Amino acid sequence: MLAYTQDGRLEIDNNPAENALRGIAVGRKNWMFAGADCGGERAAAKYSLLETAKLNGVNPQEWLADALDRIGKGHPINQINELLPWNWTTGQT
Repeated sequence: MLAYTQDGRLEIDNNPAENALRGIAVGRKNWMFAGADCGGERAAAKYSLLETAKLNGVNPQEWLADALDRIGKGHPINQINELLPWNWTTGQT
């Protein structure tokens, strides 16, 4: 509970995290029937990446479209970390 006193980057409360999840909570009845546990896990991973993009000041739609395009064009699997939201920049080659 005192981790925020040792790291100045941490907030004293979790309001930003709760606000990020608000859209998902509003549509929770839609997500009840993801089809299977693996569908729910995939949805959670997708939302985590999209919210991470927002937190890093990246347009989620632009980032996802570019990342999927690069993967489709054969981006090296050992360099996949370059496509993560905190490393991604527009116009990368």
